[in-house]
Amino acid sequence: MIRLIKRYESRKLYDTEESRYVALDELAEWIRTGQDVRVIDNASSADVTAQTLTQIILDEGRRGTVALPTDLLHDLVRFGRQAVHTGVEQVQSGVDRILQRSLDTLGPVRRARGEMDRLRARLEQLESSLAELEAGPEAELVGSAAPGAEAGAPRTMRRKKGEESA
Repeated sequence: MIRLIKRYESRKLYDTEESRYVALDELAEWIRTGQDVRVIDNASSADVTAQTLTQIILDEGRRGTVALPTDLLHDLVRFGRQAVHTGVEQVQSGVDRILQRSLDTLGPVRRARGEMDRLRARLEQLESSLAELEAGPEAELVGSAAPGAEAGAPRTMRRKKGEESA
């Protein structure tokens, strides 16, 4: 939700949510923590958010706490909104490229997992067949896996009733 701030002629900022005056520093901190703000001129009802945010950047620049690269500031002065719009488009394009690369990588990983599952099942079948062969003709395969055994565990072998063990 956007936090509504009113700016008075005296340049004081009034937070309508908390019903109190706030400083630019406090407004800047809210924005850094993810809060969206909208600043309205109390007399004209004009949206002055951009000017207020610019004022925050200017004040931080004077104190030496702003971390904006000089090239970005030059571009903002030269091209204004177009520079910001172009920057947003470049970021979006970069995100799209990263997402596409991730999706391209995901396909082969899914195929490899499917193949590994098929190989695992086939290995279990082979282990079961091998156990039957090792037991010889006198042993009989009884049912499925032993109680409590994990799915896919080798089947247990039991001798027929009355047969001696070797």
